[in-house]
Amino acid sequence: MSERVVPPAARRRRRPTKQGVVLSEELIVETALRLLKEHGSDALTVRRLGLALGADPSALYRYFRDTDELLLAIADELIGRTLRAWRPTGDWRADLRSLGLRMHADYLAHPQAAVLSACRVTGRLHEIRAVETMIGVLRGAGFPDAEAVRIYHAFVDQALAFAALDSAATALPAAAREADEAAWRSTYARLPAGTHPHIAATARHLVADMNLSAYPRALDMLLTAAAARLEEVTGPASRATRRPPRATG
Repeated sequence: MSERVVPPAARRRRRPTKQGVVLSEELIVETALRLLKEHGSDALTVRRLGLALGADPSALYRYFRDTDELLLAIADELIGRTLRAWRPTGDWRADLRSLGLRMHADYLAHPQAAVLSACRVTGRLHEIRAVETMIGVLRGAGFPDAEAVRIYHAFVDQALAFAALDSAATALPAAAREADEAAWRSTYARLPAGTHPHIAATARHLVADMNLSAYPRALDMLLTAAAARLEEVTGPASRATRRPPRATG
C-alpha cells in the first residue's frame, strides 16, 4: 500500500463488495489474519486482500493508510482476543500467569501474524487496555509504581518474545520443523560421554524437554522472582494483610 489517506469520517463504505459484504476494519483484519495463516507473510498485500474480500483494492485505503497500519491493527486484534478470553480472579500471581499463557496461546494460533507483529507497539484500544490492566494488577498487589512498571516490562516482553520464537518454529515448513525436532534425538542423544560429558549425562532430559515450549516454566520463574521482589519492597508489615498466592499448578 502507498501513503494515500482518506479522512476517518469518510472511511466507511456502505455499498456491498462483489461478494455482497460491506467492508469494515474488523472484516479486513479478520481476512488478513486468515490469509497470513494460510499463505504466510506474502499474503499481506492490498491486491490479495482485495481479491479475498471481493473488493477493489483501492477501497482498502478508506480504512488503512498502508500495510504497516493494517499490521498494527492485526497486532491489536490479537491482544484484544487475549483480553476477551481472560478472567481475573483478584490473585495477582494467578492472574498474570493465566494472562501470559492466554497471550502465548493466542499468538501461536496465528503464528505468521505473531512473527510479524509481536515486536510492535500499536498505541491502539486493546493494547492500551492491556497495559492498564497489567499495571493495575501489579499496583493492586502492592508493587510500588516503578517496580510495577519494571515487572510489567519483563512480563510482557517475555510473553511476546516466547510467542514470536515459538510462532516462528510453528511457521517453519514441516520438513524443517521435523528436522529440528529430530536433532535432539539423532544428534545430541548420540554424543559420547568422553567428549561431551554434560550433554551425555542429560541426553534423555534434553530429548524429552527441548521440543516443548519453555514459556510456562520461564513464566513461573519470573512470577516467583516478582513475588520475592514484592516481599523485599513492601516488608513484613503488609504480609499479614496480603492474601497468599494461589497454587498455579
